[in-house]
Amino acid sequence: MSWRPQYRSSKFRNVYGKAASREHCFDGIPITKNVHDNHFCAVNARFLAIVTESAGGGSFLVIPLEQKGRIEPNYPKVCGHQGNVLDIKWNPFIENIIASCSEDTSVRIWEIPEGGLKRNMTEAVLELYGHSRRVGIVEWHPTTNNILLSAGYDYKVLIWNLEIGEPVKMIDCHSDVILCMSFNADGSLLATTCKDKRLRVLEPRSGKVLQEASCKNHRVNRVVFLGSTKRLLTTGVSRWNTRQIALWDQEDLSMPLVEEEIDGLSGLLFPFYDADTHMLYLAGKGDGNIRYYEIGSEKPYLNYLMEFRSPAPQKGLGVMPKHGLDVSACEVFRFYKLITLKGVIEPISMIVPRRSETYQEDIYPMTPGTEPALTPDEWLSGVNRDPILMSLKEGYKRNSKMVFKAPVREKKSMVVNGIDLLANVPPRTESELLRMFFRQQDEIRRLKEELSQRDIRIRQLQLELKNFRNIPKNN
Repeated sequence: MSWRPQYRSSKFRNVYGKAASREHCFDGIPITKNVHDNHFCAVNARFLAIVTESAGGGSFLVIPLEQKGRIEPNYPKVCGHQGNVLDIKWNPFIENIIASCSEDTSVRIWEIPEGGLKRNMTEAVLELYGHSRRVGIVEWHPTTNNILLSAGYDYKVLIWNLEIGEPVKMIDCHSDVILCMSFNADGSLLATTCKDKRLRVLEPRSGKVLQEASCKNHRVNRVVFLGSTKRLLTTGVSRWNTRQIALWDQEDLSMPLVEEEIDGLSGLLFPFYDADTHMLYLAGKGDGNIRYYEIGSEKPYLNYLMEFRSPAPQKGLGVMPKHGLDVSACEVFRFYKLITLKGVIEPISMIVPRRSETYQEDIYPMTPGTEPALTPDEWLSGVNRDPILMSLKEGYKRNSKMVFKAPVREKKSMVVNGIDLLANVPPRTESELLRMFFRQQDEIRRLKEELSQRDIRIRQLQLELKNFRNIPKNN
């Protein structure tokens, strides 16, 4: 018998990446130079948010998606944090609500006005304090509104109920810094990776560890649930310091189902999974390439498709939700690539080539929509429910009517010389900070001159007093 190559039929084998033209990019953005291993970017169907480089605290830009092109240097920012912003995430059900976490140990919830920012925003609708060290990750619950998770450098995960503005659960099973968190499809399980080289699957409401893997040969960095397949995918480093991915059964983490080495580069591998098309995207920090695979139900499970190549290295990537894609162009995924060297955010569309311009139902199945399936009280009581699905053909431009209502709290004040310092937050843009700096320098010079004049006057008085004492007394 002659050998024949195995042929695998797939509707996604010809998917290709298409970078946007320069006029459709976002230019002139001072992207943060922080080396924290996050994306520093979040996107939804209305806004693009990017963490920026700034002095005197942390800040990020929020830009309406239709406002493409060059962004002015004095463009308004969200700048209420006192430390560097480490992570930002949009609420999946309310498109103008974004969560941020920072080195100042706080998590803050911001409400972006309709049409974007007109001036600097310094006051959050909700400030959450519960961590004792900086907070590195925030994650929204996929099916429940107003449930937010945060992971800090105090090795703890806090579950916040934003309806009351308080933490309702603390998960304290990690012995080192938490690197990544991922929910499964209905939010009943949470997977975490940690610097202690362990992969854990938790029941978040009880904090119970259901499965745990000690990854000695595969040092895990990132983890993602593969939809409803009951599998996990992790990216990490092998014992020979090569980049590696591993596929796991979520009910048995004793051994990975598949381990595959990628290359010998040193940048962190970010995994992105599309449950609708069963496609996995791998993008390396500092690389310009994005590899993509199709996940199968039978061995070898991981089927390599193609690679999008670009000479510009990426610092991070934002991902557009499904209901924000252009279905008329057969777009199945869209990245927003942060190019630090150029200060550019470049959209990259993953497209299935089709001749017909009609709606392609086979590549756009029902997908999780913008309506929550549970209330916080229901989820905290133990109820699990699959996400409410929507069709991209009929309702993908539909906006959610939900509104975020922050819990009412007593306003704190700190009055000094008749001025409330908390109500009069100092400006935090670079130009304003420079003006403040120069004003302070002028004031310091003026005070020094006054002190110098006073010193001269004191010396003159001392000399006059000495001369007066030396005058001989008349008998």
